[in-house]
Amino acid sequence: MAARRGRWNAGIYLILVVGALFFLTPFAWMVSTSLKTDAQVFAIPPEWVPAPVMWSNYARLMKEIPFLRYLGNTVLVTVLSVTFYVASSAVVAYGFSRIRWPGRELLFYCLLATMVLPPQVTLIPQFVMFQKLGWVGTFLPLVVPALTGSAFAVFLLRQFYAAIPNDISDSARIDGANEWQIFSRIVLPLAKPALATAALFIFIWTWTDFLNPLIYLTDDRLYTLAIGLQQLASTRAAAWPLLMAGSLLMSVPIIVLFFFAQKTFIAGVSTAAVKG
Repeated sequence: MAARRGRWNAGIYLILVVGALFFLTPFAWMVSTSLKTDAQVFAIPPEWVPAPVMWSNYARLMKEIPFLRYLGNTVLVTVLSVTFYVASSAVVAYGFSRIRWPGRELLFYCLLATMVLPPQVTLIPQFVMFQKLGWVGTFLPLVVPALTGSAFAVFLLRQFYAAIPNDISDSARIDGANEWQIFSRIVLPLAKPALATAALFIFIWTWTDFLNPLIYLTDDRLYTLAIGLQQLASTRAAAWPLLMAGSLLMSVPIIVLFFFAQKTFIAGVSTAAVKG
């Protein structure tokens, strides 16, 4: 029995290792290419370990594009979007889970239905609306819609709120607390794992967003990193080492954030899935 269990565990670990190597290969190639010369990128056979190591590619990247300005723009848009999305979604999710009112379930299902609506469907009406408002060419079309919340974040937080016993809220009401006090002082602190999970998802979506900045940002001084790297690729067709260096630098915040928040992230997803 023990031998069979050992072989089973060994097989599972082998599959996991193979799967991990499969998914790590593109990242390893990106790191390797960022340190190569232009001539080494398409060498046959492929060179995984560049010689010499071109650390200067990162310095060249800073000279080719205003990387720090694009980084600042990306950070600004991402921080505001994450803050607005999480704050508004937390309030809406509370209304859908802890307060009973007519039509609540119907409106919640309508909200869920918007998750299957392709964003391309609303692309033109949104652009016309923002153009009439005079927002095209500014950060406003990227940030202001976050104040209306995210359907996915509302769904995630509602599932978590629903798992919190109603007795806690009832006790607070008996003590004289109103709904805002129950939300801000009792429910919200208990929902930290779900809030962190929603924030991490929205951070990744906003940080890597390419389509919306491409449509609404017309001034190159306002470009985000995704648009800046696309401009580099279009003007320097053979600059693959610089492009990979920029892509690696753009990936670092996501990797660091996941490693530091992975326990909270996994706890938030699993708790919302099981208790919802």
